[in-house]
Amino acid sequence: MDRLKAIFTPPKKADEAEYQPLTDDNDTGTLEGSTYTVDDGEIEEVPFSWAEYCIFVLLGVAMLWSWNMFLAAAPYFQKRFASDPWVLENFQSAITSTFTFTTLAAMLVLTNIQSTASYPFRISTGLLINTFVFATMAFTTKYFLGISPGAYLAVMLVLVCLSAWSVGLIQNGALAYAGSFGRVEYTQAIMAGQGVAGVLPAIAQIFSVLFVAAPPPPNPASSGEAEPAAAPTSNAAGIYFLTAVLVSLLALASFFPLVRRHNTLIEHRMAARLAESITSVEEAERAARRYVSIPRLFRKLPFVSGAVFMCMLVAMFFPVFTSKILSVHHGGGDDGRLSAPGVFIPLGFFFWNLGDLLGRMGAALPLWGLRDRPAALFAFAVARTLFLPLYLLCNIRGRGAVVDSDLFYLLVVQFPFGLTNGWLCSAAMMSAGEWVDDSEREAAGGFMGLALVTGLTVGSLLSFTAAGI
Repeated sequence: MDRLKAIFTPPKKADEAEYQPLTDDNDTGTLEGSTYTVDDGEIEEVPFSWAEYCIFVLLGVAMLWSWNMFLAAAPYFQKRFASDPWVLENFQSAITSTFTFTTLAAMLVLTNIQSTASYPFRISTGLLINTFVFATMAFTTKYFLGISPGAYLAVMLVLVCLSAWSVGLIQNGALAYAGSFGRVEYTQAIMAGQGVAGVLPAIAQIFSVLFVAAPPPPNPASSGEAEPAAAPTSNAAGIYFLTAVLVSLLALASFFPLVRRHNTLIEHRMAARLAESITSVEEAERAARRYVSIPRLFRKLPFVSGAVFMCMLVAMFFPVFTSKILSVHHGGGDDGRLSAPGVFIPLGFFFWNLGDLLGRMGAALPLWGLRDRPAALFAFAVARTLFLPLYLLCNIRGRGAVVDSDLFYLLVVQFPFGLTNGWLCSAAMMSAGEWVDDSEREAAGGFMGLALVTGLTVGSLLSFTAAGI
């Protein structure tokens, strides 16, 4: 019993006595209207700013907006792939696997490049890549409609790769950047922004289908010339993808003030210690940073990183099931617009992501003290696998549901599954910085991002087992 209690008892946090002060005693500075003092060798905590919090939220939105755009656009892709049964069956798993593999590769490379890393460059480059990707996706909704499903899937997977690489850049940069401020609220802001990124694309897809009129059907060609059948499309898809362009540009514009704020913070932190040798803010930042190997970080964060890994692994099954579950009223006499697949499938994504968003927001609350118990977080992550059998009770492919209720699917399966995902992932990410030294926080942020992406990658591979259900 004592051993069992010890597992769920939080380990000893990093000893504050081991921390080295970044400035000398009795040094005082000003940080954009707030004092930044050193008293008895301890640095005063960086003051919280709602403006900075909102910028990190927006970075979190931009970070996962592209991922959720590809997921919520499932009805549009189903139309484009309708003439090829194999592509139609496997495109969702192909998208998730390509996205997660590329993001994992990016995170592995970026996590091992710490000392010379320029996080602002990574973030801004990622946002620009996303802008290009979704401008191209919007372009393909109006042109090249006659290409084969296989060719369109190949083009789309190339764009998915680019978008995934951009997510790796933004995620690695933003989590490390938030860690350098030393405030867990900013990490929670990124996680909350990721939750928003799940909700809004689904809303955009629903509204684009409900309120943007589809084009009239094409007239039969008067000539006997055979032309490839183009997938039916409308302005809705183009508008939907253009929203991702606007989000990326907005995040990029708001990021520049945060860079100036961070540069000022670094200047004040390093002025006393490196005043004689420092020549730039970037040099000061790199001088304060030291390389921390992945094995060392794993030894310090085994349960926390494991919780994030399992959380993301289990979550990867929800897109495959959600894209196949239809309303129990679809095809019946009371069939309405909300029951149509083009609306109901994004509605399923909306409820999961709404729960995910609320869970991420609620992670700021020390619920049951689990945030301080890494082993308990990991056990909770494993227990979430119990949600997966519940999908088998729903109306998969319109074959009928064991529980004949859309509310059961939306409120009992999707919403709680997303809620637990958001809370657990955010709580684990926030607690990571508490178990490492100050100088390791940036590296810990990147490592936790790596654990998250690794879970997504393994989960996307396992999701192929559910593709044929």
